[in-house]
Amino acid sequence: MAGAVLSTALLCVGAVACGGSDDKSDNAADSGKPQSRSQVTEVITAAYKKTSAAKSAKVKMTMSTPPGEMGKAMGGAGEMKMTGVMGWDPTVMDVTVSGSALTEGDPEAPEKIRMLWSDNVMYMNMGAKAAKDMGGKQWVKMDLNAIMEKAGDDKLAKQMTGGLDSMNQDPAQQLAMLLDSPNLKHLGSAQVNGEQTQRYKGRLTVKEMAESNKGLKDVLSKSERDQLFKNIEKSGIKGYDTEVWVNEDDYPVRMDIDIKTPEGTVKTSQTFSDYGAATKVTPPAAKDTFDMMKMFEELGKLGEDSKGAGSDSAF
Repeated sequence: MAGAVLSTALLCVGAVACGGSDDKSDNAADSGKPQSRSQVTEVITAAYKKTSAAKSAKVKMTMSTPPGEMGKAMGGAGEMKMTGVMGWDPTVMDVTVSGSALTEGDPEAPEKIRMLWSDNVMYMNMGAKAAKDMGGKQWVKMDLNAIMEKAGDDKLAKQMTGGLDSMNQDPAQQLAMLLDSPNLKHLGSAQVNGEQTQRYKGRLTVKEMAESNKGLKDVLSKSERDQLFKNIEKSGIKGYDTEVWVNEDDYPVRMDIDIKTPEGTVKTSQTFSDYGAATKVTPPAAKDTFDMMKMFEELGKLGEDSKGAGSDSAF
């Protein structure tokens, strides 16, 4: 149970980076004079710089995944919500994940999970039911530094931990990728949560999106990325439609991404506020934490012991 829920929750966190929703802003975009491409580039570049400098924000996110193979790949079909505060450069997070996708196919799964991330360590509160399988401890610990050290091989370590790092891109990185869209355009003005904003939209193909993703380049070689592109395209995903609403202070206050698949559209919508919000995270006490790394080490020792026992008993 815990493994499936963990993967679903982690994908939800990843969606913070990948930002879609048919529910547009409070009011439809006004039909004012559209900005030129150079003006659009100037606005999005300014938003990128402001967001990068802010290093943190409060975030609310909703992601919906259609049923079928895509739903299975994403850890569960249905809706997931996430609220809390996140920081970037360095990565810091204190969020709560909830929604039907967590309990998809498993009524025993927790209805919500609190997730903390600090100093390259992630903690997830899996709830009282999961604690029964973890010695009474509700928190799961994933120490990415320990995983990298244990792996030894630098490339292997990047492959093991890079997925989390690359998926946990901040909104500034999303804006940087949006600038690479060849059809980025201005859609007009709109109100978002009471704020006056300008709305922009761009589309990136699978390859353009992945090539803009620095974290992916760090983890995979060019040939591996090419194979990844082919596999994604075989699944029927053609690209990513991104919309962003930028307020008068040059901050993105909403970001949506729609990923169209043969089974339906994966929609993620995020709203951001309180840029520069405090992001201090206090890890749970060790006595309340189930260390995944220690579990892997113990399983490895058991495997070695069983091999040794098998060789000793051989005739």
